[in-house]
Amino acid sequence: MSEDWNTKYGTRRVRRDPPTLEEAIFAAVGITDDQNEQAEIAASLMGLPIETVTAEVKRANRLTARSTTRVIAGEQGAQRSVVVERRVIRKFGNDKRTGT
Repeated sequence: MSEDWNTKYGTRRVRRDPPTLEEAIFAAVGITDDQNEQAEIAASLMGLPIETVTAEVKRANRLTARSTTRVIAGEQGAQRSVVVERRVIRKFGNDKRTGT
């Protein structure tokens, strides 16, 4: 399909932006846990050589692993892991409805 096409409402155009490297890595992390496969997926999405992407995938995995898991010393010196997840709450502008 071409970039422009005619409809009954006029000419329509689709803007196609390739994903950023961070977006490609985020998508690859959601698909698999293996770092090599993540690098291959992200490289294919971006059209970059796999060597360039591998370093970024390792850096991203290191940062996410460090920021989401905390080890807390419990009773009698035993360690337990606590996973902290950030939950995004969306607020909409039309929440203040009056009437029925």
